Amino acid sequence: MEVVTTKKLHLFTGQNHTELAAQVAASLGVPVTDASISKFASGELHCKFSESVRGSDVFILQGHGELEGRSINDAIMEQLIMVDAAKRASAKRITAVMPFYGYSRQDRKSEGREPITARLIADTMRAAGASRLVSLDLHSGQIQGFFQGPVDHLTAMPVLVDYLKEDDPNLVIVSPDAGRVKVAERYAQHLHADLAIVHKRRIKGQINSVVAKEVIGDVNGRQCVLVDDMIDTAGTICQAAELLREKGASSVVAVATHGVFSGPAIDRLKNSVIDKVVVTNSLPIPPEKHFDRLEVLSVAQILANAIQAVFKDTSVSTIFNGENQT
Repeated sequence: MEVVTTKKLHLFTGQNHTELAAQVAASLGVPVTDASISKFASGELHCKFSESVRGSDVFILQGHGELEGRSINDAIMEQLIMVDAAKRASAKRITAVMPFYGYSRQDRKSEGREPITARLIADTMRAAGASRLVSLDLHSGQIQGFFQGPVDHLTAMPVLVDYLKEDDPNLVIVSPDAGRVKVAERYAQHLHADLAIVHKRRIKGQINSVVAKEVIGDVNGRQCVLVDDMIDTAGTICQAAELLREKGASSVVAVATHGVFSGPAIDRLKNSVIDKVVVTNSLPIPPEKHFDRLEVLSVAQILANAIQAVFKDTSVSTIFNGENQT
């Protein structure tokens, strides 16, 4: 006996980034299916899908960040609960879409008696029932190997490059540290710009403590664009910008995929020598964290294209001409 079945796409979202989910849904031409997320008096989360997902291709989008009193841990747990619900409702395939991968910086042991929490996130997603992960500009590519299944590593570079695109021989792309050089090189190639590197030293035993030391490359009188994967407390990016100004840079723009903006970040950026800060909406940025020099670009179309490729079983890497693999 032979049965020809048709696939159905369901897009769910947690409470952390409903605005991005709505944009992705609009690009796909599908609604966001109601997950009916609620909280018991004890604080425990509960969800119940409003429609049957049996045999469906389910995509569960959740931002891993803080918002309106909900922590990053709340966001991750909410996504795990939705993945488990989809698994128990007999979904054919469950894809966890994480525009920002929580705990991504804890991808190795830098000192004794430390966890590798990025691996733990991958393991718990798999245990909950996710068969595939989709994420954007991972802090390190090795995280793809932590998950026992396919991982689609997307990049926001097309959106950011399109924003920066200008034929300016005075432009310099600057890597804020040695670890971001390859990414900065790709930006420099697309923008036909020169490359510079800020040498920094991280203070051992202190979290979010770095010291910018020297600039490798000519930035005197040049327009500098600092490129990083995320801005967290903004210490690295602000120190790098100050150093570039000291070396004679005429302007400094900071560009990053993920605007984490935790702790003193907003005050630091407001009081910095940076002319403009450009991030994407991979994480929700509440109104109190917006400021005049901040520009937020949407990655909804990139996520929608990737979801559509996964749903149709076509190549995701061709969307980026293979650049998401490096």
